[in-house]
Amino acid sequence: MDQAHKTNETANVVSMRAIVKRFPGVLANDQVDFELCQGEVHALLGENGAGKSTLMNILAGLYRPDGGTVVVHNKPVSFSSPRDAIEAGIGMIHQHFMLVPSQSVTENILLGLDEPRFRMHLAQYNRRIEGIAEQYGLHVDPAAKIWQLTVGEQQRVEILKMLYRGADILIMDEPTAVLAPSEIEGLFKTLRSMTAQGKSIVFISHKLHEVMDISDRVTVLQKGRVTSSGIPTKDVTSADLARLMVGRDVVFRVERKQAEVGDVVLSVEDVRADNDKGLPALRGVTLNVRAGEIVGLAGVAGNGQSELAETLAGLREASGGRVILRGKDIINQPVKLGIRDGISLVPEDRTHVGTAPNLSVTDNVIMKSYDQAPIGQGWMIDSTEAAKHASELKEAYDIMVPTIETSVRLLSGGNLQKVILAREISSEPTLMIAVQPTRGLDVGAIEGVQRLLLEQRESGAAVLLISKELEELLSLSDRIYVIYEGEIMGEVLDGNIEKIGQMMMGTRLEQVELQGDV
Repeated sequence: MDQAHKTNETANVVSMRAIVKRFPGVLANDQVDFELCQGEVHALLGENGAGKSTLMNILAGLYRPDGGTVVVHNKPVSFSSPRDAIEAGIGMIHQHFMLVPSQSVTENILLGLDEPRFRMHLAQYNRRIEGIAEQYGLHVDPAAKIWQLTVGEQQRVEILKMLYRGADILIMDEPTAVLAPSEIEGLFKTLRSMTAQGKSIVFISHKLHEVMDISDRVTVLQKGRVTSSGIPTKDVTSADLARLMVGRDVVFRVERKQAEVGDVVLSVEDVRADNDKGLPALRGVTLNVRAGEIVGLAGVAGNGQSELAETLAGLREASGGRVILRGKDIINQPVKLGIRDGISLVPEDRTHVGTAPNLSVTDNVIMKSYDQAPIGQGWMIDSTEAAKHASELKEAYDIMVPTIETSVRLLSGGNLQKVILAREISSEPTLMIAVQPTRGLDVGAIEGVQRLLLEQRESGAAVLLISKELEELLSLSDRIYVIYEGEIMGEVLDGNIEKIGQMMMGTRLEQVELQGDV
């Protein structure tokens, strides 16, 4: 990275000692120590459920610790709310933004403040916010409505909100999870500008290459305890950090055996569909997937990937085309029939679509088999068989949960994804549609999910893998289609990154190859 790593001589702005936080059945933080120095980016790493967010929620005033001390700027503190934390100069920027779409940038930044109280001179506040934006390289139009902004620009608004409130300590929870590669570069420039001006940043991330690029020091949590505290990033490798996170060596690139490809299982022919706003999302998509192969679908987010997955699974009505599954046209058929035909879906939204958050692990894993023997007995569910099935899946997929009757809303992202994969894979699918299956997961969980997808391929299932992670697609896929504005730009067999990149920007494969010849 292009900024100097800080030394231990730099003054601490935050010192957390022996922090303990318990939830029902879970010890989230177990005697955790954490220190943040002035002018540094300090990365906080750990598997899903390791206690990273819990620790930072304590620092941000969202939780109160059950034990331990917190010192900010050499003063012991005890926060009762995020307002207390902000008054102490601490602001947290969450992965899911908290903005009002219909209001302007300035209005969102001023929302909740005591000033102005009666009359708002927007032009005056616009200029003030422009000054802060210019100072830190956070370029955004103060008068623009939030709905008009890109995701990266909305994140800048969240940062500006905290800076306007005087925060000099920023906690960023998975800040790159929703950003395109170019937006990530812009964010990192902003973070470097902020630390150069004395701000201190806690950077929570699962992506090791980002941590290596942006952080000065790293603290690693494993199962609620610190395994390494404040080590200089320059002194470790990605493999070292992965080992500290999961307690074992991690394979960064899973081995993909030679495919034994069978007949075409899924044939998508000129499929058209609208998005939720009634605008065209799919404009004549054509592709196919064979038994025993993983076919990747690459594209920048928002180019029809989600709508395609929903259309194939029967969750979205198509306005034209055909979807042939093993010789049968299944377009616009009910979801339940799709399940009977062997379709499994791992959705992008694992909380609201993939699971029922308030129901137990048992209830969630039997959602596709509750009406089939031995779990389904006529109009009744055999609770003993359901519990047996859930216990078997818990062991087989290493789902970390106190009991199978625990509500899935209490699970970490990685364990929630394991619940979904356990349910979908145990149904022995003919076709598996996996949408962003590793999004937001730690390196150990990613390895496990990727192995499960490859096992499905080896068992003869047809797998359609939709992912924003190009490296993941290249690692797992036998073939890759590229989608842009609801159209397939072409199919790549050789994993050529340059071709894929140009097609992701809207250039068809024929044009890419013609330009290459020229």
